[in-house]
Amino acid sequence: MESTGLGSTLNANQTTAPKRSVAVIGAGWAGLAAAVRATQNGDQVTLFEATQQVGGRARCVNLKPLDSGVAGARSEATLRLDNGQHILIGAYHRTLDLMRTVGVNPQTLLMRLPLTLRYPDQSGFAIPRLPFPLNLAVGILAARGWSAADKWGLLQTAWQWQRSHFSCAAQSTVADICKSLSPPVWRDLIEPLCVAALNTPAEQASAAVFLRVLKDALWGPSGSSDLLLPQVDLGRLMPEAARAWLEQNGALLVMGHRVEALSPVHQASGTALVSTCAGSENINGWHINGEFFDHVVIATPALDAANLVHEHAPAWAAQARNLKYQAIATVYVQAALGTRLSQPMLALRTHTHAPAQFVFDRGQICIGPHTGTGATNAATPGLLAFVASAPQVDRMSVQSQVLEQAREQLNLNGLHVLQTVMEKRATLACTPGLIRPLGQVTTRLTACGDYIAGPYPSTLEGAVRSGFASL
Repeated sequence: MESTGLGSTLNANQTTAPKRSVAVIGAGWAGLAAAVRATQNGDQVTLFEATQQVGGRARCVNLKPLDSGVAGARSEATLRLDNGQHILIGAYHRTLDLMRTVGVNPQTLLMRLPLTLRYPDQSGFAIPRLPFPLNLAVGILAARGWSAADKWGLLQTAWQWQRSHFSCAAQSTVADICKSLSPPVWRDLIEPLCVAALNTPAEQASAAVFLRVLKDALWGPSGSSDLLLPQVDLGRLMPEAARAWLEQNGALLVMGHRVEALSPVHQASGTALVSTCAGSENINGWHINGEFFDHVVIATPALDAANLVHEHAPAWAAQARNLKYQAIATVYVQAALGTRLSQPMLALRTHTHAPAQFVFDRGQICIGPHTGTGATNAATPGLLAFVASAPQVDRMSVQSQVLEQAREQLNLNGLHVLQTVMEKRATLACTPGLIRPLGQVTTRLTACGDYIAGPYPSTLEGAVRSGFASL
């Protein structure tokens, strides 16, 4: 179910009795989107979350005490980092709608930059703020480090993608559709763009999904390709505001409670009874801990969802269990307090012992402390976040390799690792022919999350879209 904007107020019919009772299991971005949508529909929502924190994998984490590693400086303040550095783009319209609905202004909490993939030596690609398609043409022609032949080849390939309506064979990889591009264009643009969009190496990534993202971003409305860098921690960016909005609008949040089982309620001879053997077409609702719900939305990770529904939808559960994942590592590093990168975000050269594709200058990106929390956000000068998608080594090896990469490519020494977040199941491996489970599990039971079938890869936008579509 698509949305043209959620709006900022509830539907008028919410002044009357709720339409139905809805349980949402999981308070990540998908679950929060589902809960907000159900509340707007006039449903009575109960949101179950196994932890005491909302946001799922895109949440803030606290580091205490903050040790800057600079001249022995140390603070007792808690530093609010993120459970992995995230980036949004201007084409994430549903995510931006959700933020506005729960009272968050994206213009004040997201740094908006034209799409820029610059390297420390200032080579690379950037799209200027011009009307489409002039912006794309000027960006390609002005790219640094490419020959005239490199640029002409990219313009021709881009034109071919547009003529084919951004479609290709389902089994094609990004490498397959980019064979005509020169090595500099492949290295400086396609590889980092593919990793940023799909979190999958270009040699393995689905060309069909890559082209869909390119179509929405580069060929979309003005601003669609812009990079949106969070200027606050991910908790403040949306989840905490969504939690407050839900509570203010009558939803019940049950925190610290893991849902272990679901029981279908079947309709028989006009009387509802609990049974696990009757046909799914007769399901009248579901019981969670003995409480009846007309509809249940599962917004947990895929494996947890499979465990919940395997008795009721074994084929769906098997599909969810068979998904393959990519790891993402974010290494938070404190440099000297005067350190400032040439760009808020830089692309990095990767090789066997240089795993990070990007580095973010959080001291330059983030705004000041969030007052009243007893914690600072990540606006510390010299605080850098190195992101390595699909790393092939363990956490400690990633750390040491990133430090060496920073010395070689950024000429930074005396660095101090604050924290390394290694998410082994951060995103789906977005490979050709990937079959993802549908949002409809069985009668009155749906699922949402970035792993659910949809037009986008494992991104915040994919999660939010699936949450909206789950009801």
